[in-house]
Amino acid sequence: MGRVGVLLLNLGGPDKLEDVGPFLYNLFSDPEIIRLPFRWLQRPLAWFIASRRMKTSQENYKQIGGGSPLRRITEAQGEALKEQLSNLGHEANIYVGMRYWHPYTEEAIALLTQDDIEKLVILPLYPQFSISTSGSSFRLLEKLWQEDSKLQQIEYTVIPSWYKQPSYLQAMAQLIAQEIDQFPHPDDVHIFFSAHGVPKSYVEEAGDPYQQEIEECTYLIMQTLNRPNVHTLAYQSRVGPVEWLKPYTEDALKALGTQGVKDLVVVPISFVSEHIETLQEIDIEYREVAEEAGIHNFRRVPAPNTHPVFIRALADLVIEALQQPNFKLSQVTQMKKKVKMYPPESWEWGITTSAEVWNGRIAMLGFIALIIELITGHGLLHMIGLLQ
Repeated sequence: MGRVGVLLLNLGGPDKLEDVGPFLYNLFSDPEIIRLPFRWLQRPLAWFIASRRMKTSQENYKQIGGGSPLRRITEAQGEALKEQLSNLGHEANIYVGMRYWHPYTEEAIALLTQDDIEKLVILPLYPQFSISTSGSSFRLLEKLWQEDSKLQQIEYTVIPSWYKQPSYLQAMAQLIAQEIDQFPHPDDVHIFFSAHGVPKSYVEEAGDPYQQEIEECTYLIMQTLNRPNVHTLAYQSRVGPVEWLKPYTEDALKALGTQGVKDLVVVPISFVSEHIETLQEIDIEYREVAEEAGIHNFRRVPAPNTHPVFIRALADLVIEALQQPNFKLSQVTQMKKKVKMYPPESWEWGITTSAEVWNGRIAMLGFIALIIELITGHGLLHMIGLLQ
């Protein structure tokens, strides 16, 4: 088979406070994160959003030590995976490729080409697929492959999503059981699954399977746990004015408090490493929301990190991928859309999908322009005297 490599894909995070602004700019420059009809708008809007959010984000990172632990944990997962594979008789080099911060995906690709890797397994550290997480990294890799003739010589296979993997489900069930067993009455504890949200349009318009996979993953974890506890699934981390998947975590916590829930355990279902969304958003912000709603006993299940059963799940995924036919990037980047996100080259007049898409995009651009002008005090409306 030749030299084997495993490329672990993840989001990335700022290592220190000075990195927060550039990290946010990279994040919002990705068209899979913010979808605009005109690509030339992407970078100016990214700069604007990053500039507006930087101080708040820096304050959040200060609350968890001044930077994200994501790189350190991901590299530790890679080392544990390498050891586990070796114990199972499979030698492999492990590479970490982050989407929005160091070590960037491009850096990882440069390393593995230098190492003369002959067979590569591409493994995203997102159990469930979304166009804004795994999908974004896959599109970047597809572009890199198309541009690099040396890279094209490497045989590779992709693991699109793996939320059904038995050892992963077992690891999650064990982590949940450890937390609920800390309560006097474990079977009465409400299990609250909190997944990272995505805009509703990603699912309804672009055909993103994320919501379906999150819901199925929740079901499978509860089946594996095999406890009588009541559970809830909600979505966190909403950004901007558009509608995201519901229920929102904050609203669901308030509702449960109103219903009289006192004992609750949060499960960060879409995260496999501790980072800002678990350590700050859940542990600090949502804990406060829960306590104000009357949920007095609030605990959180830790992310799998380097849990032995979870690392075994990753190893099993790699070994299985090496034994099966290759799965190509083009098979996961060319998704079947439920409706067209952008109009065809030939315009369709009337009340059509084409017209509605453009109407929505133009309205969004107008809204963005108005917000920017209100904040900056400069723009067309000020020039013609409609705003002072």
